[in-house]
Amino acid sequence: MGTGESHLDTTTDTDLLRAHANGAPHAFAELIRRHNDHLWQTAVRVCYTPEDAADALQEALLSAHRNAASFRAESGVRTWLHRIVVNACLDRIRRNRARPTLFLAPEVWPEISDDTDDYSRVDISLVLERALFRLPPDQRAAVVAVDVEGYSVADAAELLGVPVGTVKSRCARARQRLKTELDSLHVERNQM
Repeated sequence: MGTGESHLDTTTDTDLLRAHANGAPHAFAELIRRHNDHLWQTAVRVCYTPEDAADALQEALLSAHRNAASFRAESGVRTWLHRIVVNACLDRIRRNRARPTLFLAPEVWPEISDDTDDYSRVDISLVLERALFRLPPDQRAAVVAVDVEGYSVADAAELLGVPVGTVKSRCARARQRLKTELDSLHVERNQM
């Protein structure tokens, strides 16, 4: 180890979380450094806006910081943190429902074009993102975990704290809604 490096770099996540719960000053910071990118991407994929994702992530990390002693090691620390972030995002979405939402009418969506150039891929990506964010939060969280992040249905169920059958049904409903929405865009495009 070089000067300034700590033994924390080789410590397991569970050991870091326990050390934090026991008062080690830098253990939690090291744990978050290890998982920050994944947790941020999770928050961005579940929340509607980057601002909400940032707020939800901050709330989740505060919750994890405060509740580290309650970690029971029934799952990995990363899974535990992921679940806290998803729940914070879903809580934020529920709180935001009282505020008016911005509806993007189809006429302001980018036109889907041939996917042979970079601009078309960006257009398609934007349309897919908008379609994804039109899903109910529980369906979006399930389909993001399985289809975007690549978790198995069983792992997604553990991350989301719901039964496997619930993840399967949420994914199926989400995929059907996405298909219907994207099919309607394709039909509109062909009628122009």
